[in-house]
Amino acid sequence: MAKRERIYLSPPDVGPDERALLLDAFDSNWIAPLGPHVDAFERELAGAAGVAHAAALSSGTAALHLALLLLGVGEGDEVYTSTLTFAATANAITYVGAEPVFIDVDPDTWTLCPRSLARELEAAASRGKLPKAVITVDLYGQCADFDAIAAACDPYAIPIVEDAAEALGATYKGRPAGSLGQFGVFSFNGNKIITTSGGGVLVSEDGEAISRARFLASQAKEPELHYEHQVVGYNYRLSNLLAALGRGQLANLEQKVSRRREINQRYRESLGDLLEFMPEAPYGRSTCWLSVGLLPEDSPHAPTELIHSLAESNIEARPVWKPMHLQPVFAKARSVGGQVAADLFARGCCLPSGSSLSSDEQDRVVEGVRRAISH
Repeated sequence: MAKRERIYLSPPDVGPDERALLLDAFDSNWIAPLGPHVDAFERELAGAAGVAHAAALSSGTAALHLALLLLGVGEGDEVYTSTLTFAATANAITYVGAEPVFIDVDPDTWTLCPRSLARELEAAASRGKLPKAVITVDLYGQCADFDAIAAACDPYAIPIVEDAAEALGATYKGRPAGSLGQFGVFSFNGNKIITTSGGGVLVSEDGEAISRARFLASQAKEPELHYEHQVVGYNYRLSNLLAALGRGQLANLEQKVSRRREINQRYRESLGDLLEFMPEAPYGRSTCWLSVGLLPEDSPHAPTELIHSLAESNIEARPVWKPMHLQPVFAKARSVGGQVAADLFARGCCLPSGSSLSSDEQDRVVEGVRRAISH
């Protein structure tokens, strides 16, 4: 019997618009990390994020790194962030010589817990060691509770960076993801809602800061005839080719988000008796970048069993992010709580959620999950 076609977790969803723009960039011979499509992508992305300025970069991680540099975070500083995130969030903190401090998540949103953050900031103030910045994480397409987080940070004038890598197209109280903090960060890796193959962007209302980001991302070349460098720079700019691809993707952002939300709703309806799905916070609209379900606490099964069973049917599924405070590389980092995030990791499974997933393919996933859990 022939093996059925593989169903991926979140594959790229591209079409003729992207092809046309990519060929336009190719034919123009603007191949380097600058050009008209880079400029246009920055304008269009800033508009989608509801901010004034954007710098197109090689990755979301690069954007996080530059945001921390622009905030003056450095050696010996602390940066607080959610423990439930991809490693890039924490890695960027170490790039500037700072120490990450991992805060547990709220069980009602799976994002940075404002109450835990507020308590820790109060304790930090009494110790005389406040963090230099806080990075919120819009997990699986859902914005963190920004107003509550800001209420905790504002008395200490602590800036907030919004890691919205998974949340382009989401909203918080009607405001677009990425527009909430002093800086916002998006990722355009191949598995994201829109992709530039590899890439990211830094957004902000602060035009001078974004200009500085572009300068640092272009090897910090001074405006001299010769190559003059007064500070260390980075090779972080996005190419014109990839920006053209991103423009085609961005034009169809709303359709891609709507499709992911439809897929998520169908999983809830079809598998709600077997899995507890990630709550959608009442304060906003999630992109449902990934549809994530939890096995019951008393389940005889583990997520790894479900993932391996689906793999036998050529269906890709993944665990929930392993919390950063449980990662060996950050074993010495300070953490606050972590039990909620650890439980989500222990019971959670990410199901195929790409906007190109067909109804028949989703039928296969649903059947595969029911078969795995029922036997």
